[in-house]
Amino acid sequence: MGDPMEKNKKMVAAVSAVLNYLKEEEEIMCICMQAAAQLQPEALPAPAPAVAFSQWGVSGRMQQMQLRNMMQMKTFHR
Repeated sequence: MGDPMEKNKKMVAAVSAVLNYLKEEEEIMCICMQAAAQLQPEALPAPAPAVAFSQWGVSGRMQQMQLRNMMQMKTFHR
């Protein structure tokens, strides 16, 4: 089998690599949070205008979905 000391060294190296990665990710997140906090409200884009919907359009889409559902359930036979 393998040397137990060699396995231990590999385990320590793997764990330290994961911990370093997580530390870097945390630092990046802190930098991003600080940058977002410094943004001025004027710099943020304006919200998109609300989309008007038609009841006729909603009804038509519902009918199409119902027809497709009935076809999938093989309600119609050839």
